[in-house]
Amino acid sequence: MISIGKADMLLRMKLSTAITRLLNIDHPILLAPMGGVAGGALAREVSAAGGLGLIGAGYADPAFGYGSDAWIRGEFDKAGEGTIGIGFITWALEKRPGALDAALECGPRAVMLSFGDIEPYAAKIREAGATLICQVQTLKDARAAAAKGVEIIVAQGTEAGGHGADRGTLPLVPAVADAVAPIPVAAAGGISDGRGLAAALMLGAEAVLIGTRFFATREALGHPNQKALIERTGGDNTLRTKAFDTARGIAWPEPFTGRAIRNAFADAWHGRDDELREQNPSMRERFFEALREGDTDMAVTFAGEGLDLIADSPGAGELLARIVREAIDALSEAPSRFLGQGPPEG
Repeated sequence: MISIGKADMLLRMKLSTAITRLLNIDHPILLAPMGGVAGGALAREVSAAGGLGLIGAGYADPAFGYGSDAWIRGEFDKAGEGTIGIGFITWALEKRPGALDAALECGPRAVMLSFGDIEPYAAKIREAGATLICQVQTLKDARAAAAKGVEIIVAQGTEAGGHGADRGTLPLVPAVADAVAPIPVAAAGGISDGRGLAAALMLGAEAVLIGTRFFATREALGHPNQKALIERTGGDNTLRTKAFDTARGIAWPEPFTGRAIRNAFADAWHGRDDELREQNPSMRERFFEALREGDTDMAVTFAGEGLDLIADSPGAGELLARIVREAIDALSEAPSRFLGQGPPEG
């Protein structure tokens, strides 16, 4: 139990890291740019609370109901002035490079690229004055990103919701931190509370990138049925699959799959991608209709293994403050919990 005096002290403390100093933010928490979830309102609240809010443009494809040039500009307008960034799926920019131009016109504090070769876009992002963030899933890709002038590297473990690969967060983060130093690293994958933030800092990360936990907030985009599903579902009930992408007609490159909450659709179609592909385009239309209507038995709800730690849908600013307090508490309690006085002398 924390005393009142100690609680007041913890509230005044900040976690200063290389990433907070680089981005000029108060707390080492970055919002994952979840497509269709992280809009301007959510990014605004995360940044206002002292983190870095990242708008999720995803595929930059209007067919998904988000990510068009007009949508990007509109979400930056909703976010208002402040420390706001944006994230893209890198390989999708090959077909829609204008989306990056539209984002850069809005003056983002940072641009995050994930899943693909960043080289065609890195110089343009840096020249626009934005911090270049790159998410990786392997040590090889981390070294490649470092060689291309990335300023922050996100090491994403397989526990993460949405798209990712095979490496676990716990061993990947310190390996990447060691390999790319002095470039600062943010940890991602299964982090849902202050204990996860504290653990990531001990692994050598300078911040965390959090997605699923911020999905379950008032400001997040997405159907209320999805938020309710996140609150009542545990990490045991997720799986990595291509079925949802196949249903939407998206050909993701190897080795990436999407971690989502298991539902009736996944139970029926997981591992049957060739058969599922034959159902398009009718299946694609039904799938998007289910998403609009909040039919969680069919539509995808991307979510990570940190679901067990999610039991409410607070405001994003309140949630960020809670995570910071929990992390400071965990770090401040660690010496007395784990560093004993040693054996008595004599």
